[in-house]
Amino acid sequence: MSQSETYPKVKTKNPKFRELVHKKLEGQEFMRLLGIELIEIEEGRTRAILEVQKHHKQQNGFLHGGVISTLVDVVMGFAAFSLVPHDHHVVTGDLRISYLSPSMSRNVYAKGWVLKPGKKLHFCEAEVWEEGQGENKLIAKASSSMAVIFPEDFHKKN
Repeated sequence: MSQSETYPKVKTKNPKFRELVHKKLEGQEFMRLLGIELIEIEEGRTRAILEVQKHHKQQNGFLHGGVISTLVDVVMGFAAFSLVPHDHHVVTGDLRISYLSPSMSRNVYAKGWVLKPGKKLHFCEAEVWEEGQGENKLIAKASSSMAVIFPEDFHKKN
């Protein structure tokens, strides 16, 4: 059993988090360009899938590391966002990725969850898996600190 199958129990401060996540997804042009689809949105955890296309690959046919980093950033970011009050936001404070195995699969998925929520930072983890013939393979693990942006910070003028 992987760590992601034992998500810590976390509670949201926003009972309408799914509605807000869907609204935020409308403005996610980069996700749309890459073809990343968020398929699960729960309190403190999300899942996304990607049908791998030619433009997602490096010259040797492996899934590009930048695509993997975007996948984990998306699932951890939305997992953290699901926990903040309706007028707060989150941004990636730091992101660490371990690439465990190159992938040439046609389909990959990512799971992200909040390991430890906080008032100013949410500590998150993620995994990226390739769908194989009969068996899925873990290709990357990641962790991040998602910084909570308060309403007064969001509307400050420089």
